[in-house]
Parts: sequence; structure tokens; C-alpha cells
Amino acid sequence: MKRIAFIIMALVMAVAANAQFEKGKGYIGASMSGIDISNQTKEFHLGLNGQLGYMFQDDLMALGQVGWDHWDKSGDSFVLGAGARYYIEQNGLYLGAGLKYKHADHYDDLLPGVQLGYAFFLGRTVTLEPEIYFDLSTKKFDYTCYGLRVGIGVYLFKSQYKK
Repeated sequence: MKRIAFIIMALVMAVAANAQFEKGKGYIGASMSGIDISNQTKEFHLGLNGQLGYMFQDDLMALGQVGWDHWDKSGDSFVLGAGARYYIEQNGLYLGAGLKYKHADHYDDLLPGVQLGYAFFLGRTVTLEPEIYFDLSTKKFDYTCYGLRVGIGVYLFKSQYKK
């Protein structure tokens, strides 16, 4: 009996996940990083990011990003980027890729990057999104970073009205 209940629950969760990543939905997200590793000298780091997204096709989202990073010794930097995510509906995993422009005092860089994350639904629209990321510096390999980022996302319902 427990096995049947588990199977039914898994099917309901799969159907609910499929409905979350459909064309026409909007996305607002915020994340924090600071548990990352880089080739630079080890120092305290805190990063805050905001994202806006739109599901232009089922399971595919275009994203815009703005962010701020604070390094204890190096100072602050600002990030502006664009990217995309592909959601694997069956389990909530997503694969992401993008390009960021990073600006700091006397330093500008382009950072192509990839992410692997999980959209864990806390409710119908709110998610907890842990992800691992890798950002490759095009200026100097020493500025390449990878680590863990934790965020919260809100998936906005698509409009019910046709124009």
C-alpha cells in the first residue's frame, strides 16, 4: 500500500512540475553566493544577484542578470549578463549557460559561464534554487571562479487573456 501511495505521489509531482515550466511564464529570482573557489588569493567574498526571465518555449527560459560582488581585498565589482536555462521537467534540474560583463576599478572582463541547478518548489510558484556554477575569465585564468550559489525564484503565471 505504501508503494502505491508513493507512486501516485510521484506522478502528481511530475504533472505539477510539467505545468511549472511552460511557455509564456515570467520569472523573478534573487541569489547569494559566497561559497566559491577561485584561483585568486583566498579572501572573503559575497555576491548578490537579481534575475528576470521569460519562458519563450516550454522548458527554455531566457534570462537577464544584474549583480554585485564584494571581495574583501579586491573591492567591489558589478555584473550585467544574459543567458538561458533548459529545465528537465521530470526532476526539476536545470542546465544554464550565459555571458556576463564584469566591471570593477581598473578591470573589465567577459565571463562565459555554465550552471547546474535544481528548482525545488516550496509552493505553487516559489522555489529554492541551489546551483553550482563555473565562470571562465577571458582576461586572465586566475580570475576564473566556480562555486555554489543559493537563490529563491518566483515563477509568474502566464496571462490567461489573449490579445
